[in-house]
Amino acid sequence: MSQKGLWDSQDHGLGNRSDAAGVANSRGLGSNEAATGPNVGLKPPPGAPLALRMTPTDFDEFFGQEELMGPGKALRKMVEEDKIVSMLFWGPPGTGKTALARLIASKTRSYFKELSAVTSGVQDVRQVVAFAKEVRKAGRRTILFLDEIHRFTKAQQDALLPHVENGTITLIGATTENPYFSVNSALLSRMRVFRFEHLSPSDIRTMLERAISDPERGLAGGEKGSGKRPGIEVEDKALEHIVGYSKGDGRTALNVLEALYNAGDVTEGKKVLTLDKALEVTQSPVLFYDKTGDQHYDIISAYIKSMRGSDPDAALYWLARMLQSGEDPRYVARRLVICASEDVGLADPMALVLAESAFRAAEHLGMPEARIPLAQATVYVALAPKSNSAYLAVDRALQDVKERPAYPVPAHLRGTGYYGAQKLGHGDGYLYPHDYPKHYVEQQYLPKELQGTRYFEPSENDRPFRRNSESGSTNSSQNTGPNKNKP
Repeated sequence: MSQKGLWDSQDHGLGNRSDAAGVANSRGLGSNEAATGPNVGLKPPPGAPLALRMTPTDFDEFFGQEELMGPGKALRKMVEEDKIVSMLFWGPPGTGKTALARLIASKTRSYFKELSAVTSGVQDVRQVVAFAKEVRKAGRRTILFLDEIHRFTKAQQDALLPHVENGTITLIGATTENPYFSVNSALLSRMRVFRFEHLSPSDIRTMLERAISDPERGLAGGEKGSGKRPGIEVEDKALEHIVGYSKGDGRTALNVLEALYNAGDVTEGKKVLTLDKALEVTQSPVLFYDKTGDQHYDIISAYIKSMRGSDPDAALYWLARMLQSGEDPRYVARRLVICASEDVGLADPMALVLAESAFRAAEHLGMPEARIPLAQATVYVALAPKSNSAYLAVDRALQDVKERPAYPVPAHLRGTGYYGAQKLGHGDGYLYPHDYPKHYVEQQYLPKELQGTRYFEPSENDRPFRRNSESGSTNSSQNTGPNKNKP
């Protein structure tokens, strides 16, 4: 079997030999394989992109993810000691998931196979499993790296389960999607999940500088022919622009650097990479936003929390991120309406009115004009006084509804607008508030079993909405009598 893997084609053929030496020889490896690992000969194919050529081969070349790969951290120790267990790398693109898999490939004494869920299927998995079973007879393990594992269907993922369970393969998966939604729970329970974060600007900068200075794998290493290669001169502002443009994606940063190098002019024997040329190459910023993935939920969450926290600048930034990335402005407007009611509520009821108006305006206008009413309402909601008293009150009532019996409506509150209602006593004893001073009279509205229950507790910002009974407006002594025929 020939598999298109991390480093071009990998041969799985074993012939009839199942002993360790036979397996080693079938892969063209020498007798010292046990000391050097079976994957050390793997190299990027000729003409590989810069991002692939700069694949880390040691820990000091791996950037970012200090919480995972810093000295003494659990994941690093697993790699150093070659005690690899099934695991899942989850994080945004260009954060080192595949790079770490390649680093493991260069360090481990296990056989390392790669599949991409985009182009592979169950038959490819079976071939890797067959290979793993053969080398296992000689006491060797096999690690399968499955990139984009979330692209496998649930049924395809199920095909991996028994082989991970019995140790035939050690599975390393990589995904940009939340694995708790996209990976079978049975498979996920047998893997350790490691969360990758965007690379810091300093990590991106160091990565770019290494690509510039490395004569073999770096920018100059991609030049064809054996003639003299031009030197490289890079404006500092060009590097700063690439760092900012990449938004924490190392692969994007290296790809832009390579494109800039290819487009650069040779001046006095040097390739000069300028800011002006970098701006030409990039044209517009890359925004990390997947309308069906984690970024969709993370950014809308940051937007709402910024408004709740009364930070209009942060709220406007997250709003801009969503709109610039093509998010439906109506989706943003719906969340804005919810925030205006949930987090501002009775402290400033106009927030809901303005948010609803912004929603309607966004529907009628569309982008790009919709950004203006959305921004206006966003700033208003962020700066408005906050109260979640109504939100908490309805949740308390819902909890009682769920946990307690469905108590009957008190007779004096029942409807009287149909024939026979009076004979049933519906409405008897009802006090019509408008017949009383200040249009208020105290009476029981809850079922008798809930008498005295209080769901609504006004916050300090709800002063205009205090209960009438608390503000002294009740005057039951001036009662003019019940009006049970009012609806």
